[in-house]
Amino acid sequence: MTTVSPTNAPQRASARERLLAAANELFYAEGVQTVGVDRIVERAGVAKASLYNLFGSKEELVAAYLASRHDRTTNGLTAAVARVEDPREKILAVFDAQAHQYERPDFNGCAFIAASTEAPARGLVQQAADRFRTSVRAMLTDLAEQAGARDPVSLGRQLHLIYDGAGLAGRMDHHDPAIAPSARDAVQALLKAALPPPDRKGKGRPARP
Repeated sequence: MTTVSPTNAPQRASARERLLAAANELFYAEGVQTVGVDRIVERAGVAKASLYNLFGSKEELVAAYLASRHDRTTNGLTAAVARVEDPREKILAVFDAQAHQYERPDFNGCAFIAASTEAPARGLVQQAADRFRTSVRAMLTDLAEQAGARDPVSLGRQLHLIYDGAGLAGRMDHHDPAIAPSARDAVQALLKAALPPPDRKGKGRPARP
C-alpha cells in the first residue's frame, strides 16, 4: 500500500481561507447585504463561531473580502502594465486588463462600487473601497506622468472616470461587447489630447524632469 507523507499530502484550506472564498463567491454574485453570515459559514463548511473568532463581525469579513479583491485586481493591472514598454501602451494595458474581466461569465461589475453603495458611510467597507480607488487613481496618475502628460494629476482623474464608468457599464449593460472598445477609444482620444505627440519611433516623449 502506498503511503503519502505529510509533506506531499494535499493541505485542506484553513477556516479563514474557506470563509474568504465563500465570501468572495457569494458577496460578489449577490451583494454584501443580501448574503447573511449563515450562508457564508454553510458554504465554507465552518462553524459560525469560527467566523466571529477570525473576523469579529460581518463588516470585517466584507472588508477582508474587498481587501482580497483589491490585491487580486491591482496585481493583475500591475502585471498587464509590466508586459509592455511604451508609456502610452502601459495606460491602455490597464483598460485592456479591465476589459478581459467583462469576458468572464461571472463578471458582475466592480465589487467596490457595489459594496460601498450598500454600506454605511465612513465604515470599514467604505474605507476599503476608498483605498482601492485611491490605488487605481495613483497608478493611472503615475502612468500619465511617465507618458509625459502636462498635467498628470488631471489626466489620472480623467482616466479613472473612464475606468469607473466602464466597470459600471459592464455590470449594467450585461456584457455588451461594445463597452471595451468604446472605453479604449475614449482613452486613446484623451491621450491624444493630453500627451505630447509620439517621437519618430512611435513612443511618447518622456516626462520633463
